[in-house]
This record gives sequence, structure tokens and C-alpha cells, in this order.
Amino acid sequence: MTWLITGGAGFIGSHVVRAMLAAGERVAVLDDLSTGDPSRIPEGVPFVKGSTLDGACLRRTLRELSVAGVVHLAAKKQVAESVARPLHYYRENVHGLQTLLEACAESGVEAFVFSSSAAVYGMPDVDLVTEDTPCAPINPYGETKLAGEWMVRAAGKAHAMATASLRYFNVAGAATPELADAGVFNLVPMVFEKISRGEAPVIFGEDYATPDGTCVRDFIHVEDIASAHLAAARHLLARGPGTDLVLNIGRGEGVSVRRMIGLIGEVTGYGAECAPAGAPRRPGDPARVVASAARIRDELDWSARRDLREMVTSAWDGWCLRHPGARR
Repeated sequence: MTWLITGGAGFIGSHVVRAMLAAGERVAVLDDLSTGDPSRIPEGVPFVKGSTLDGACLRRTLRELSVAGVVHLAAKKQVAESVARPLHYYRENVHGLQTLLEACAESGVEAFVFSSSAAVYGMPDVDLVTEDTPCAPINPYGETKLAGEWMVRAAGKAHAMATASLRYFNVAGAATPELADAGVFNLVPMVFEKISRGEAPVIFGEDYATPDGTCVRDFIHVEDIASAHLAAARHLLARGPGTDLVLNIGRGEGVSVRRMIGLIGEVTGYGAECAPAGAPRRPGDPARVVASAARIRDELDWSARRDLREMVTSAWDGWCLRHPGARR
């Protein structure tokens, strides 16, 4: 059977492609290349340049490649942009998913893994976020992911597809420098950009009710994210129709922004130059968002294997590949 990876030329998608190939799975990639890079797709992997909004392309791809399972990662994912362009995000993330699910139902796809996000939780006031923590997204991006989960679950029940929605926490790291995140939207690359320019990293808010006053997050290596997708995909095929999973993907360990910036200073060799500057809180930033990883461990016998230093070191190698002057 073939697994179609939508968004497989992107940062996370390319890692999922490689993890599934390494495990002996047959994969193909569909990506519109709006943010993806075709050089990330391994040689020999079938590639279709297309959008999830193009139903005819999707039906043709599923039929011609004999696709039995889909891992859906293609989506818009910048929170600030989603606030400025909510209709664009609903079109791409919700209508695109609807079009894909319609094609899957028509083609008899057996299993569907959906890339969701911890953004569905909003600002949870709990020490550990479980899958049963109420969902209250605070931006259009999170809303589109929650709506996507509802749609995936309903389509699975109606069309005999086994389904899983995987809620990512804070993704970092890279399997190889070439696969590192090229965007500057998350904490780790944002700090890299600052120190490479000789500027101080910025901490937004130093007065939270946390041990050091800064926000606490759950960081997870992108290779662990990829291995979780592989585990979910295989579980769905083994269990068959009627299977419906919603799972957090995290390490279950909270790390403060200040601690993470300090580690970046150690790994990069920038040391004291990585001392952060304080700034006012950003609206909507919760003090603490840390995953409970108990359910994914129990359901899939999966747990994260890589630590913070591995995340930062591998991400820094990727940054320096694209910015050779940054390394000391």
C-alpha cells in the first residue's frame, strides 16, 4: 500500500517521509510548494505538485498511486497571519481538508492521520494538558485545527476510515542540517536570528507565575514527531475501521523560555551575548503549556527519545548551513 503525505516537502512533512521510508513503508508526496522545498523529497519518491483545494488532482493522485492511507500535514500555520487573514486560513486549512476527505471517501482510503496542534487548547490553566482538557482556541489557526479534528472524526465514522489527530506541542531540531526549519517563527530559530545579527534575544513577559517568571513550554524534536506519525499510521491499519485517536505529541517536560535561551547560548558558543532582553507580554501567551504524554504511550507504545540539547544542536547545524557566518 502507499501512504500519501500531504505537505511532504515541508519541515515536518519531510521528516515524516523519511521516517516512513526508513521503516519500509511506501510513500508519495503531494505539496503545492507554497512553503515546501522539492529538494527535501528523497529521490524515487513519487511527487505531485498540487493543492488540497483541487479535488480533481486529489482524486487522480489517490487513484493512480493506489493510496490506502493519508498523512495530512499540508496547512497554513502562522498564528499572527491567521489573525490578519482568517478567511484565508479557513479556506486553506478547513476547506482544503474537506476537499481531501471527500476524495479519500470516494477512493476508499482506509486510514487518515491528521496533523493537529496544541493550539486547539488555547490558554489551559493546568499543569499538564491531557487530551481531555477542554479545547478553547484563541486564534483562527487553532480554530481551524479543532474544526479539522471534528471533520476527520466525522468522516472516519461515516466512511469506514480509521483516523488519528495528533496534537503537536513546540517542535524543534532536525534530522540533518538540510532538513532544518527554514522559517523564523518559533523560539529557537528566532533566537538564532537575533544572535547572528549581534542582537539580544527577546523574552516577552518576565512576570508570569512560573519559577523564573517566563513562559513554560513543552519542546519536542521533529524526529520524535515523525516517529509518532509512523506509529499512528501503523496502528490505524492494524486496528481498522472504527479506530479514532486524539493524541498529544510532547515530552511531558516543561522548559522555560529563559532556560531554553540559556541552552542556546551554550550550544552556539554565544554565551553571554545570548543574554535576553525583556519586553512586555504578548497578548494571548499562556504562562504554561506542557503535554501529558501518557495516552500516546499507552495507545501506541511511543515516547519521545531526544532531549533539549539534541534539538538545539541539530537546529543550529541547520541554521549554520544556511548562514555560514553564524558559527563560531
